Amino acid sequence: MRFALLLLLAAGAAARADDAISPDRPDFTNGPDVLAAGRLQIETSGAWQRDSADGLTTRLRSTPTLLRLGLGHSLELRLDSAGALRQSGPHASGRGDLGLGFKWQLQEGDANQPGLGWLFDLQTPTGSGPFKGHGLRPSLNFLAQWQLPAGYSLGTMAGLLVDRNDADQRYTAGVLSASLGIPVNDRLRGFAELAGQRLASARNGGNVVTLGTGLAWQLTDDAQLDAAAFRGLNRSTPDWACTVGLSLRF
Repeated sequence: MRFALLLLLAAGAAARADDAISPDRPDFTNGPDVLAAGRLQIETSGAWQRDSADGLTTRLRSTPTLLRLGLGHSLELRLDSAGALRQSGPHASGRGDLGLGFKWQLQEGDANQPGLGWLFDLQTPTGSGPFKGHGLRPSLNFLAQWQLPAGYSLGTMAGLLVDRNDADQRYTAGVLSASLGIPVNDRLRGFAELAGQRLASARNGGNVVTLGTGLAWQLTDDAQLDAAAFRGLNRSTPDWACTVGLSLRF
């Protein structure tokens, strides 16, 4: 009886160790993992962006935040926003639009098969000032993640989004990104990412393409601290962006 109890305790400890927090940040690429039913996770951050064009330098500060709620074995509800925004050159301030979405995990990943999932998001025109979008803007992305040897991982995201340009004309853009997870130690991981965050024609704002890197430090099984920096690779992408974030699971 005592031996059986010890086995149960060991199994429970192993399950808790494997069930570590898995945020969808700080990289752009989202993973296919979902929260267990009834669990709540908040992923919040401070973000800074700088862009220089035609002799004008624009800076933007924001507080991107994502709330995730597990609904079942393979489904989660998501609420997201860019939060409070403040821009200089020209000056503007306000709040970002609210997004509502779902993530559906098709397949759990392991050493023999990739994790797979779908992510649907609907951005709503609920922001303020110049940060309010035009109408409803849906997006759909397919997510895949492979476990590689020596603790490395590879995540990819590909999809489509619908938006409106400055002339209030609806258009469709692509999304395509890949992120390599790099182990440092048991609690610290890095990443290197190439992301086509928005692939569109010049009249619809052009391509937004970034090269990013950063670190994520797992404080506990339910908490992560992270930091990342992104370099814009073309004229239609902000020159630099960086973020520092905290994710907590309840």
